[in-house]
Amino acid sequence: MNTEINRRLVIVVRADPVICGHSGEARNLAEVALTRGFDDVRIVTWPLDRLEETGLPLKPLDTVLPYSPGITVERPAPVGGYKIPDGRYLAGMVGRLVELFTDGVPTVCLSLYLHPHTTAVAQAVRIARATGLPMNVTTIAEAVGSDVTDVVRSAVEHGEFGAAAAVLSDYLSQDMCVAVSRYTKQVIVESAAELDALYGTGFAAQCQERVSISYPAIDTSAYLDLDPVVTDRYLEARGLTRGRYVLYLSRLQKAKGVDDLIRGFAASEACREQQLVIAGRGPDLDHFRAIAERSGARSRIHFLEDVGDEEKPHLMAACSSYALPSKPAPEFTETFGIALVEKMLAGGGPVITCDTGGILEAVGDTAVVVPAGDASALTVALNACTGGMDDADREWWQTRAREHAMQFDRVNVFDNLFAGLLDPVRSTELTANVRRVRAA
Repeated sequence: MNTEINRRLVIVVRADPVICGHSGEARNLAEVALTRGFDDVRIVTWPLDRLEETGLPLKPLDTVLPYSPGITVERPAPVGGYKIPDGRYLAGMVGRLVELFTDGVPTVCLSLYLHPHTTAVAQAVRIARATGLPMNVTTIAEAVGSDVTDVVRSAVEHGEFGAAAAVLSDYLSQDMCVAVSRYTKQVIVESAAELDALYGTGFAAQCQERVSISYPAIDTSAYLDLDPVVTDRYLEARGLTRGRYVLYLSRLQKAKGVDDLIRGFAASEACREQQLVIAGRGPDLDHFRAIAERSGARSRIHFLEDVGDEEKPHLMAACSSYALPSKPAPEFTETFGIALVEKMLAGGGPVITCDTGGILEAVGDTAVVVPAGDASALTVALNACTGGMDDADREWWQTRAREHAMQFDRVNVFDNLFAGLLDPVRSTELTANVRRVRAA
């Protein structure tokens, strides 16, 4: 054990280079932790080759920003032979967590996504206790939404009681349970209630009582006070002109409504002189390319697959409008909308979105909201945002949006999430006690 370490934060998550707002959230919480008394921060995640094998949308590695000194990204290797196809990776993660939990350092462990990350933490805590070694671990589990819709809801629908019970019981076994939005908590409680009604369990009441809300943590400083010279440099490299393009920047999957956006853009009279920039990667990229190719606006629609962390704010700041027309789908529902908040911070034209999932919690009343799945409504919104607003209108929308988005600053979110867990006197005493026990 490193005797100089007094307090550790472990975050278990699908980290960079995965294109996911919560990989960015993990980075933001890790960075703030270094300013809040944690002198060792570990992000425990999956090996790069395994991420590539899964088909998850990944950023180009050379566009991923480095972490600050003091943050270590660990990608435990799989344990066991090839005859254990998936459990090998989970075993590697659990094993590394056991080692971190039993080396005598007071630790807070945060897992984002209930399965498999909270599952891994729950197993590691149980094993660490069974070793008989001194441990001082506080656990926080954050449900992001798809971990409930993909696992618990699916398990309930298919009569898979055990799988749903496993996810919920591991969640509730943590010291603190949070959800990324009120909508997400509602989904959790409703799914648990369905399980209770079918099998006589008592999960819903526990979830209603114990789950609190912790909105995603965003690095607001990365989107404020952007250098216009740098912005123009990025635009020139892409062949874009400030205020002359509509932007979509998020994961490319059908539930995000990109097909509706393409059709709405093509029909917009005010967008005849505009470009549509669709930035991101995802499982439905080829599907959207095909729709764009059949569109009457195909010469004005551009796909960017290599937008990095540094370029993203500048593309957001210079667009005429930003559209994220997500719609509910069995496989995915927008439970918050991190990209929307990032755009609101960066400036640029208005946000156009839909009342889907937790989106309104992200944007408040500072966005143009249209019905989900309605390409015609998107056309009307695009006409209004690109052709019906003067500079004063845009400034009004931009100012209100930025003021609303500042509440999600990563320092505020971190301090609220960790309130009561960061007593430096108690932490120092616990560290000393653990070391005395180990020495004895």
